[in-house]
Amino acid sequence: MNLAEAAAQADALAQAGDERALAVLRGQWDEEIESDARNPDYRVRAQAYRAIAQFRFRQKLELLRRGLEDESPAARGSALIALEGLSRSHPGDVNSFRPLLHDLAARDPNAAVQRLAVICLKNGTAQRDTIQLLEGIAESDDADPELRKTARVVQAALKKKAIAK
Repeated sequence: MNLAEAAAQADALAQAGDERALAVLRGQWDEEIESDARNPDYRVRAQAYRAIAQFRFRQKLELLRRGLEDESPAARGSALIALEGLSRSHPGDVNSFRPLLHDLAARDPNAAVQRLAVICLKNGTAQRDTIQLLEGIAESDDADPELRKTARVVQAALKKKAIAK
């Protein structure tokens, strides 16, 4: 079994609520994920970052930080997808990565990575600086149209969240 297959199995176990079997699988693949996240091939690194979310491996959040700073847009994107998945039930994850997410949303040279960073921000708390950043992106004539649209939607969701408090 390779990492992609193990990650799919871990995802199925997590969805079924089998925490014991998931913990055993995490133990078997822990070192492989760490090793693959440091692999020179960006495709292997990207798979490792995706696997972190599929394994629900909350202990690997710092490894995801490394992924967010990766030279490869594919690896950064995979790390963002993993963070978004993990942060759905833990908004604190987004909050702890907020400065880096702001930077990726505003300055990453890859439009897909920018959109993924914006999508991650929706899972965090509704902070004023994030709402302002998203407003700036949404109103920027220089920004990719899809990025502007995504920023507008996430900004509205965060405003709604702030009002609901």
